[in-house]
Amino acid sequence: MLLDFPKLRQKKKKKAEEKKSVDLKAVKKDILSIIENLDYDDGSYGPLFVRLAWHSAGTYDKVSKTGGSNGAGMRFAPESDWGANAGLALARGLLEKVKQKHPQISYSDLWVYAGVVAIEAMGGPQVPFRLGRSDYADGKAHPLPDGRLPDATKGAEHLREIFYRMGFNDQEIVALSGAHGLGRCHPDRSGFVGPWTNAPTTFSNEFFRVLLDEKWEKAKAPNGAVQYWDSKTKKLMMLTTDLALIEDPKFRPYVEKYKQDEKLFFKDFSAAFQKLTELGVPGFQKSWWQKLFCQ
Repeated sequence: MLLDFPKLRQKKKKKAEEKKSVDLKAVKKDILSIIENLDYDDGSYGPLFVRLAWHSAGTYDKVSKTGGSNGAGMRFAPESDWGANAGLALARGLLEKVKQKHPQISYSDLWVYAGVVAIEAMGGPQVPFRLGRSDYADGKAHPLPDGRLPDATKGAEHLREIFYRMGFNDQEIVALSGAHGLGRCHPDRSGFVGPWTNAPTTFSNEFFRVLLDEKWEKAKAPNGAVQYWDSKTKKLMMLTTDLALIEDPKFRPYVEKYKQDEKLFFKDFSAAFQKLTELGVPGFQKSWWQKLFCQ
């Protein structure tokens, strides 16, 4: 097949012009202006924005090359109605105000960028971000099957099934799981209840410390499934997928490393989160000739 180099150059130029029209500093300022809210949970929408970015990207399948953050398919049913995405309409609604002010940025770029900004705002690492995602016109052309996001009631093998499908390894699975140090579960969303740590709006390695140092007692969640409370205060909770990280002999060494070395955790999380949010985005993983003409 002959390559149409003039057309590829034109496409490259068009993308470059679109990127220039987005003022990321202004977008960041507007995201930061709405993150803090004393009337919501622990005073911050930050954890919610991280969850939106993660769930918009975590649908990728490396075999079929479907899913991922490109397209912002969560705007449409049935993806918007998945149980795993319950509560994220709030995040999408909040960011709609930013989108209306900056129409040049795609929804898919905005959702990922909001998560990146939130991580840094809550004391976490800088995650490299680049523009380039586009939005689907509707949800019919790129339908995805439900079940691509983690099920909190299952264990280690389920985690591997979900994350290996995207192309992650055990170390990256544990690093990404460290985001559970943020936020809390809600009975009307996941069906579980409670925070993982005592500082749910601060990005740190506290999740790993709590996971290893506390004793966990099995309990029944509001949805009838199993969750766990810490035996001392009964205020902190863990999910079955969380306990799997210390019960599985291949996962546990990474949990122990990240508990001891927050700097290492930040470094590994930043790399894994960037990888997650770029999966499935056309042009982000290119062959040599595409790098020359399509960037």
